[in-house]
Amino acid sequence: MAERVRLEVEEYLAEVLALVNPLDEPESVPIAAAAGRTLVEPVTARVNVPGFDNSAMDGFAVQFDGIRVGDTLREVGDVPAGSGLDPDLGPGECVRIMTGAPVPSRADTIIQREFVTELPDAFAPGQPGVLVNQLPARRGLHVRHAGEDFQVGQVLIEPGALLGPHHVSLTASSGAGEVQVVRRPRVVVVATGDELVPPGGDLRPGQIHESNLTQLAASLQADGAEVVQRLWLPDDPAAFSAGLDGAAGDADLIVMSGGVSAGDHDVVRIALGERAEGTFRHVQMQPGKPQGWARWNGTPVLGLPGNPLSTAISYHLFVRPIIEKFLGRPERPWSAAVAAEGWDAPPERRQFIPVSVEHDQTGRRLVRPAHRRGSASHMVSALTWADGIVDVPTEVDRVEAGDIVRVRGL
Repeated sequence: MAERVRLEVEEYLAEVLALVNPLDEPESVPIAAAAGRTLVEPVTARVNVPGFDNSAMDGFAVQFDGIRVGDTLREVGDVPAGSGLDPDLGPGECVRIMTGAPVPSRADTIIQREFVTELPDAFAPGQPGVLVNQLPARRGLHVRHAGEDFQVGQVLIEPGALLGPHHVSLTASSGAGEVQVVRRPRVVVVATGDELVPPGGDLRPGQIHESNLTQLAASLQADGAEVVQRLWLPDDPAAFSAGLDGAAGDADLIVMSGGVSAGDHDVVRIALGERAEGTFRHVQMQPGKPQGWARWNGTPVLGLPGNPLSTAISYHLFVRPIIEKFLGRPERPWSAAVAAEGWDAPPERRQFIPVSVEHDQTGRRLVRPAHRRGSASHMVSALTWADGIVDVPTEVDRVEAGDIVRVRGL
C-alpha cells in the first residue's frame, strides 16, 4: 500500500488523471438527445440555410426600381409561409407576403406592411392594392437570400464541442437527424458505512441519512456521466469486496465516499489495500485531506473522504476532471474576484471554501463564505448556498476584505 504524508492538490490530480484515458468509442444519438454531449465528428451542412430567398417581414414583395412614394400598386398574389407559390408580377404590382415565405422570382424587395395603406377596392370592387407611404431605404431590403447563413458542405461545429441548446438547434437546421458523440463514461457510485440510512428512512441512535451517494450521482449526471449503479456497501471487508466485484466490470470508473482514513473500520482503505494495492494520500487541502485511489479488477477507483463537504469539494477537484478527460473537455477555469469580507484559513493547508458570488455597483465580482462555518468538512448545507469555490493558498492564514482571490464556479 503506497503512502505519502504530504501531496499537493496538483500532484494528486495528476495521479488520478493518469488512471484514465479519453473515451474513443463514439455513439450516434438523435438531435433531441444531443444536448450536453461532446461532439466526435463535425456537423456539416446538408442543406443551404436559408434554403430559398424568403421575406424577413410581413409586407409586400415588389420590383423596387420605378416605385415612388404615393404610388398605388396592384396586389396580384398572396404568399403565406410554407407556400410553394411563385406569383408573376411586374412594374406597378405587388404580392402580399408573410415572414419566412418564399420571395417571388421576379421580386427583389419587401415593402413592410407599416409603410403602406391597404386599399381593398383600389382598382375595382374586389381588386385590392396598396398606397405606398414610405419606401425601404434601398433595393433588396428585407430579403433573406438562399445560403447567406450557411451552405451545403460547410463545417458548422468542430469535433470536441460541448453541445448546448444553440448547437443542437444549428445541427437540426443543418439537415442532420443525429450526431456522433463521445459515449458517456459509465460510473458506479458507492457509499460506505453501517451508520447510513437511505433518504427518507427512520433513524436509530447513531445513524444518519445517506447524502453523499445522492450528491455524487447527481453531480456525475450533470457533468455528462452515466451512473450505472448506486451501491450501499457495508463496513465488512468481505461483503464490501464482493459488492465491488459485482460492479467493476460494468464501469469505466468507481467513485466512493467514506472509509479512506486510518480508522480500524475504514473499509475502503482496508479492502483496497488488501485486494487492489490501494494508494492513499494526505493531500494538503482543507476540507478533503484523506484521499485514495486504486484499480479494482482493472477498473479505476477513487476513494473520497466521507464528510459531506469533503466529498463535494473532492468531487469538484478530482472527479470532475476525470469526467472531463473521458469526454475530451477542457478543465473549468479559475478567475479572479474580490473578498467582500474576511475569513480565517487553516494553517499549513490549502483551503477550498464555498462562496456566494455577487457584483457591486462598479461591476466588481465579490465573494463571501456561503456558510458561517466556512470550509468545515461536516457542513452538509455549505455548497447549497454557494456559487463557487475559492482557492486560498497554503501560506495564507487569513483572507481580508478587499483581497484578490481565485474562484471557480460550481
